[in-house]
Amino acid sequence: MSKFKKKRGKGTPGITTASLPDIIFMLLFFFMVVTSMRDTTNLVKLSLPSASEVKKIENKELVSYINIGVPVNPELHGTAPRIQLNDAISGKEGIPLFVEQERVKKGEAKRDKMIMSLKADEEVTMGIITDVKQELRKVNQLRINYQAGQRTGELK
Repeated sequence: MSKFKKKRGKGTPGITTASLPDIIFMLLFFFMVVTSMRDTTNLVKLSLPSASEVKKIENKELVSYINIGVPVNPELHGTAPRIQLNDAISGKEGIPLFVEQERVKKGEAKRDKMIMSLKADEEVTMGIITDVKQELRKVNQLRINYQAGQRTGELK
């Protein structure tokens, strides 16, 4: 006869992890469907001019956008054409700081290849576009792209 008896069968069963990959993939698909990529909100009205020769930019991570047009909310920003830098209406004085912030976001090797894309409404006068170009020249941002839509009809 033994003094000590071994306890058998009274332990807690282990947690099964067989369904763990299924749960992880369900969460992954859920977040892929629900999440939307951040896009800037247009604070100015844009109807892009049409062009006969349009090229697509291959590497869009190098592109930063400057929108020029009449504000969507005229009570807040007036009715004159304004410059939108990211999600804020700004004057031409804000362009050097905007360009510097965009350069910091890009890597050291990509800074020289950075492109500023001007999205201007077709009704905007050339004066404000020239002012933007002059400010970009002052900060040595010489790669400028003008965004336009594809021409659909015949020339008249």
